[in-house]
Amino acid sequence: MNYRYALPFLLLSASACNRKPFFQPDGRLAHTSALPPTADSALVTAGRHYQRGPLGRFVLGPHYRRAWAEPVTLPVLRLEQLAPGGLKFVKMGGGFQTTSLTMSDSAGRSYAVRTIDKNPEKTLPKVLRETFIYGAVRDATSAAMPYGAFVVPPLAEAAGVPHTSPRPYYVRPDETGLGPASERFQGRVVMVERKYEGRQNIDGPVAGARDLNESEEVLPDRYKNQRDQLDGTAFVRARLLDMWLGDWDRHEGQWSWAGYAQPDRQQLWKPVPQDRDQVFFRFDDGWASWVISKVVAKFRTFGPDYESVAGYTRNASFIDSRVLPAVPRATYLATARELQQRLTNEVIEQAVRQGLPPAVYAYEGPRMIAALQARRTRLPQLADKFYRLQAKEVLVAGTNEQERFVVERLSDTATVVSVYSLEKVPAGQAQGRLLYHRSFDPRETETVRLYGLEGKDEFLVSGKVRRSPFIDIYGGPHEDLVRDSSRVAGLRKRTRFFDTARNNDFRPGPETKDKTAHNVLSHAFDRDGSGR
Repeated sequence: MNYRYALPFLLLSASACNRKPFFQPDGRLAHTSALPPTADSALVTAGRHYQRGPLGRFVLGPHYRRAWAEPVTLPVLRLEQLAPGGLKFVKMGGGFQTTSLTMSDSAGRSYAVRTIDKNPEKTLPKVLRETFIYGAVRDATSAAMPYGAFVVPPLAEAAGVPHTSPRPYYVRPDETGLGPASERFQGRVVMVERKYEGRQNIDGPVAGARDLNESEEVLPDRYKNQRDQLDGTAFVRARLLDMWLGDWDRHEGQWSWAGYAQPDRQQLWKPVPQDRDQVFFRFDDGWASWVISKVVAKFRTFGPDYESVAGYTRNASFIDSRVLPAVPRATYLATARELQQRLTNEVIEQAVRQGLPPAVYAYEGPRMIAALQARRTRLPQLADKFYRLQAKEVLVAGTNEQERFVVERLSDTATVVSVYSLEKVPAGQAQGRLLYHRSFDPRETETVRLYGLEGKDEFLVSGKVRRSPFIDIYGGPHEDLVRDSSRVAGLRKRTRFFDTARNNDFRPGPETKDKTAHNVLSHAFDRDGSGR
C-alpha cells in the first residue's frame, strides 16, 4: 500500500470499528419475554450485531451482513429429540474462534454442537483485544455465509464425497443440558452434526470402514509403515469440491480418515471432510477488505470466477503435499469432468433452496446458484491449475521401514520415480512391492524431494538427458545407500544429497551435489503438521 494512503486508511478503519465489540445478547428478537417451555421454534437472527451503517459497509464491506441480521425461524434445540435416549455432554472443543462441544448418544455415537457465530479474541495478542483491530477482525466473521454449511450436504452427496449433515437450532436461554458450559450456548444459534471420528462412529457415509481417525493419528501411521496408504484420487475429488464451494480453510485438522481393508493386509485411508464454516466466503467488497484480500492470499471471494488457486489452497498446502504426490494430471481432469456431470442444475438449485432459510434464499439464493453453475463450467481449468500448482514441487516420502527409491531420467520430458519395499523381499526378486510410481515432466516439475525417513534405504539415480527436475535426496536417520550414475546437460547439478556427513554408503556421480553436513537438520520431517 502507498504510505500516503495509510493514515486515512487507518482512520476510516478505526471509525468503522469504533464501537466496543459485542455479541447479540440473545438470538431472539423478542428475547426480553420468556420462551414458553413447549416452544418448538423461535424467530432468531444469527448475528444482528454485524449490521453496519454506510461508512462501515463502505470500509469493511457489505459481506453477508443482511443474512446474519435476517430474522429466520429455527427449531429450538431439544436434546431428547436428536437421538434415542437423548444426548449427554462429553467434552468442550473448538478452535481459536468457535465455541463447541462434543456430546454422545446411548450408542456412543458422537455429535458436535457448535456456535454459528465466531469469537476471534484468542487469535490476537492481548494488547490488541481492546483496540479497533479486534473489532475489525471480529467483524470479518460477517464475510462467511451463516447458513452456507447447510447447503453443502446434497452437493457433496452428488459429488460422491463423504459428508456430515449439520442442522441449525436455537438454544433456549435456560438450557442446562449442554454440560458445565451450558451458559456459553444459551440464547445462541448453533449447528448440530454427527462427528465422524473414532470407531464408534463408523456408519452412514463411512460404513464398511474398519477404522476412523483424525489426520494427527493417520499421518504418523502413514510414515511409520508401508501398510497404511492415503487415497490421493479420492482426495482430489474432495479438494475440487472444496474449491468449487470457495472453501479456503481446509488445513489438516479439517479432515477425518476412514480406513478400508485392502489385499495383503494393507489399509487405504479415504478422506472425510469436516467443518464447512468458510464456504461461499465473500470478503473483498469493501475498501479495507479489498486491500486486505490483496495482502492475505487465502481470503478469496466466492463468485462466478475462481480468483486464485494458490489462495484457495494456502491453508491446505501441508495436507495437499502429503496426500497428492502420486496423482497424475489425467486424474485431476477426469475428476473435474465427472463432477460437472454429477453437479447438475437440479442438484444445485435444490441444495441451495433446501439449505438457506426462505427469507435468506430470496436475495442470496439466485446469486449463489448462478455462481455455482458458472464455477462448474470452469472446473476443468481449475483442476489443471490445481495440478500444476501441486506438480511444481513434489514430496515423495517413504516410511520408517526400508525402501528403494529408483529415479530414471528416461528423456527430456520424463523422469520416472518408483519406490519399492525392501521389507521381506520374495526369494529371487531384487525388490518387493511397488509403493509409488510417477513420471515427471520438467516443464511442470522443478523439484522432486525424496525422503527416506528411518530405516536403511537405497536411492538409485540413472539416465542421461538434457532436461530433468532437481532430485533432492534426504536419506534420514540410519545408514543409506546413494548411487547416482545420471547426467543432465548444463552446469547446475540436478541431484542433491542431504544427510549427515558420515554413516552412509554415498557413491556420487558427475551429476551429484554433496549437501551433507555435520548435523542432523536434514533428518527433520513434519509428519502431522505440528512442526510448521
